[in-house]
Amino acid sequence: MIVIDASALTKFLLKEEGWEEVTSHLKAGTVSVGLVVKEAANAVWKMFRRGALSIEEAKTVLQALKEIAGKVVKIEGELNYLEEAVKIAFTRNISIYDSLYIAMAKMKGLNLLTVDEAQANAAKAENKTTIILE
Repeated sequence: MIVIDASALTKFLLKEEGWEEVTSHLKAGTVSVGLVVKEAANAVWKMFRRGALSIEEAKTVLQALKEIAGKVVKIEGELNYLEEAVKIAFTRNISIYDSLYIAMAKMKGLNLLTVDEAQANAAKAENKTTIILE
């Protein structure tokens, strides 16, 4: 089991370079905070707004997200991790959004899967093993 953040899940959903590496983690078991759904959906919207996805492609990706969330990626509420996330955010100077994933990994004793180098560095500073996808 590993904590997956929105950057890693989005890489998989949009089939970005290196997305195959995420597949093995999804098969092995992943968990995340509910924020992951909102952040991934927003990333799809941004790709549509930039013209990188048609509306039909965006709908297909969002449908895949809907099917994955809660089934392949176990989803938990953010409130369980908010207090720790606030501490991490203030100490490490990163967003509450990014800190929520780190807090979950820390409190559950799991590794973190991300594409975000700044978030990975903050997680390492919190003594969490982090897998950074290229």
